[in-house]
Amino acid sequence: MSKEEEVAYKSGFVSIVGRPNVGKSTLLNRLVGQKIAIMSDKAQTTRNKIQGIYTTDKEQIVFIDTPGIHKPQHRLGDFMVKTALSTFNEVDVVLFLVNVTEKRGAGDNFVIDKLKHIESPVFLVLNKIDQVHPDELLPIIEDYNKQIEFAEIVPISAIDGNNVEHLVETIVTYLSEGPQFYPEDQVTDHPEYFIVSELIREKILERTREEIPHSIAVVVESMQRNDDDKVEVRAVINVERKSQKGIIIGKQGKMIKDIGINARRDIEKLLGDKIYLELFVKVQSDWRDKQTNLKDFGYDKDNY
Repeated sequence: MSKEEEVAYKSGFVSIVGRPNVGKSTLLNRLVGQKIAIMSDKAQTTRNKIQGIYTTDKEQIVFIDTPGIHKPQHRLGDFMVKTALSTFNEVDVVLFLVNVTEKRGAGDNFVIDKLKHIESPVFLVLNKIDQVHPDELLPIIEDYNKQIEFAEIVPISAIDGNNVEHLVETIVTYLSEGPQFYPEDQVTDHPEYFIVSELIREKILERTREEIPHSIAVVVESMQRNDDDKVEVRAVINVERKSQKGIIIGKQGKMIKDIGINARRDIEKLLGDKIYLELFVKVQSDWRDKQTNLKDFGYDKDNY
């Protein structure tokens, strides 16, 4: 093949949006082949834009997993929604992810209303098709098509990877010639501190319920190698009330020990190192409504 006939390298940015708990983080992890976004059955798990990088010898796609779009109840919620919406006109393609096991509801309509005002091509991505009969998909597609015109409609299962490769191939057709933004072995642009704090938060989400999942913020204060060649990680779990601190610590420290053991396993996989993890719990009253706390905990509007 002559130089003139070589296929041009393509690159671009793709935003993954949708109401809370439709599988955005699961899809992002599937796309990059590694856990970089935490997965939980709790709504509003993702709080920041998390960028995952998909690279081949022909293209590089930077995927942005956004917080679930919802009507905010406090300053943290307001930050999360503004974070999600800020990606809409910055990207080459927007993936609107919906859960086919649930009927279109107010949350989906809220997102659709925002999508009507953007210029980027929007794909309707029907997730969790492994949980419904194929005959059920057509009425769902027809219903969403009545609300907004989509550039593409792609059914997938993020959890088992069904049709995800076709989704990527379709996205590539919408990308222009461009540079490789990141090294081929890089899967996210977030620093290790951020990913480590998210992995710890995931273990808390898995083990708590009611108000606890939304009342915590994990901050990694330090990561350094000790004399035993282990990486010492010191992290603080911030909660809003003293009663929540008791729940996180658990009877005779059982809960926080369990969180630490399971978080350490994932962190060791991420870093490829032996980890010594220290967890502390602090009470920061009503931190979700305090701008100073939001900034200290990494939810800073000036970053976006």
